[in-house]
Amino acid sequence: MRKARIALTAVLVTTLGLGLTACGGDSEDGATEKESPTATVPAPDGASPSADGGKSEGGDAQPAGDVTAPGAGLKVGDKAVLPFEYAKKKGTLAITVTAIDKGTEADMSQFGERAKGMTPYFIKMKVENVGDTDLSRAYVQLRGLLDGGQSTGVSLIGDIPGKCDKESAPAEFGKGVSFETCSLAASRSGDVTGAEFDEGDAYSDKPVVWTAG
Repeated sequence: MRKARIALTAVLVTTLGLGLTACGGDSEDGATEKESPTATVPAPDGASPSADGGKSEGGDAQPAGDVTAPGAGLKVGDKAVLPFEYAKKKGTLAITVTAIDKGTEADMSQFGERAKGMTPYFIKMKVENVGDTDLSRAYVQLRGLLDGGQSTGVSLIGDIPGKCDKESAPAEFGKGVSFETCSLAASRSGDVTGAEFDEGDAYSDKPVVWTAG
């Protein structure tokens, strides 16, 4: 049975790394197994890791159709149309946050002792390709926000099977194809009532935010 590991580190952990990151903490190497759960403290505002670096090739020169403006405020259940880049390909996704569900501290057991006191939240979404680029295997991650819009200080990379299943796009993800996925968030200090998309230059400083209620 695979055992999840959580390591303290002061550097940014990418989506393929493992670790519980705390500012000013000491570093301890963790495994790099893709499917293992990970707890990290996000990078400073605007420092979002890209799915694949380097020059973009192919894809839509411009997002297909009207896109949701940076800084837009939406409600859970609303759809945002957003430019999206993955594996050097540019496309356009329609993302609908369908629910933000609260879990229990017991759900965090797979993250070990260092996750004690954390309550997980499950940000569930539907993702549809509305552009002309096949974004096969694309991975979409949203960040959780506390009531009032503050960062939780912690984001979880991984999933809790049956409660928050992290899924990537199918092997053929062309226009009109959709899938459902879930992003984990966690908090020690309050309820997570919002989610934000902050990928790309236009949204890094002005994310699109969904709020419950």
